[in-house]
Amino acid sequence: MDKKDRVLDFALFIVSNNATIRQTAKFFGYSKSTVHLDIHKKLRKINSSLFDEVQKVLNKNFSEKHIRGGISTRNKYLKNN
Repeated sequence: MDKKDRVLDFALFIVSNNATIRQTAKFFGYSKSTVHLDIHKKLRKINSSLFDEVQKVLNKNFSEKHIRGGISTRNKYLKNN
């Protein structure tokens, strides 16, 4: 798999699964840094419209992460009691 295919695979996975950088890295077996670099630096040059779609998903995930963290913490303490 060449780098261009890898970048496109990452992007399509994110869009189709509403995935985060972390989920994408885990699924493909790459580091978060590699996925982040490919998405934010390389994808824009390869396919700008796909880059815009990916950014929408990532921005949505970013804006919701504090909610997911709160739910996780709540569940942790409910489980311990």
